[in-house]
Amino acid sequence: MKVLFNLAILFACFSCAFSTSAQTKTKVPKEKDMAAYLMVYFKDDTHGLYMALSKDGYSFTDVNNAKPIIAGDTIAEQKGIRDPYIYRAPDGTFYLALTDLHIYAQKMGYRSTEWERDGKQYGWGNNRGLVLMKSKDLINWSHQVLRVDQSFPELSDIGCAWAPELIYDEKEQKTMIYFTMRFGTGKDKVYYSYMDKDFTKMETPPKLLFTYPKDVAYIDADITKVGDQYHLFYVPHDGTAGVKQTVSSSINSGYQYDDKWYDPEDKGCEAPTVYKLIGQKKWHLIYDIYRINPHNFGFSETTDFVNFKNLGHFNEGIMKATNFSSPKHCAVIHLTKKEAQKLANYWKVKMKF
Repeated sequence: MKVLFNLAILFACFSCAFSTSAQTKTKVPKEKDMAAYLMVYFKDDTHGLYMALSKDGYSFTDVNNAKPIIAGDTIAEQKGIRDPYIYRAPDGTFYLALTDLHIYAQKMGYRSTEWERDGKQYGWGNNRGLVLMKSKDLINWSHQVLRVDQSFPELSDIGCAWAPELIYDEKEQKTMIYFTMRFGTGKDKVYYSYMDKDFTKMETPPKLLFTYPKDVAYIDADITKVGDQYHLFYVPHDGTAGVKQTVSSSINSGYQYDDKWYDPEDKGCEAPTVYKLIGQKKWHLIYDIYRINPHNFGFSETTDFVNFKNLGHFNEGIMKATNFSSPKHCAVIHLTKKEAQKLANYWKVKMKF
């Protein structure tokens, strides 16, 4: 497998590179400059990071012929990653946040127990770390593990830290991280915090992002700003797991409960994420249908976040995965023509943007 970055060089140059970049003003592209889509995802069988490119937002091609671009055992304490999320910061830097967790680590010989800690005390998965990565070019990445349990004393006994996502808070002028967390074997809930300027640690203790009105777990939040409204999609374990939406005029407060289910699936799904079609007043809502075999992504299209048109699953309708299958928990961002072509050329993908 092609090696994406030289860790030794990156660690030696990390401080210098990013202190220099902080002094350099970067022209951040606007939507009118965009010409492509980049999807990041993972797969259960490898617990590695994958990327796929698209010209139109409907047909995606994996850049490394359905092999990981970064192996989880090279960047994660648990030797596996899950739930990748990618975000372009206001200074043009690309950030990745991922769950540091390998659910098959015992089977793969990475540890002697099913979970890192006692499952009776900490439940399914019971990881404590998030992997943080950043890059200027989508090719060379630095990385570190953020141990959530070591960030603040009150978090020392958390049961898990999953599915981190990132969004820029324009009011605070900081990157906000939000993720699923629980204490012991309690209910999973969604919390938020603010990251430091170097994207290495949380500056503020995590707070609840919103409160579900029933005493059930809720996970996998995804926030999209449209106009002056924030649309938060998430997954409550309220019967069959599925996708609900809550809307607020504030990025991290005031979300009003909506009882409606926004996915069309009759099987359990999770990991909602939204991306806009370039130059159109259309958005795609993606959900990971984990209760079907083989698992797949489902898609719905909306123009108003009230009415959603079911586009079906990958390779069962208009949405296409040209050279990969069984993806898990994705995120999608826009790229410029130059960025997409550079990435395609690096991975020797025969795509012309």
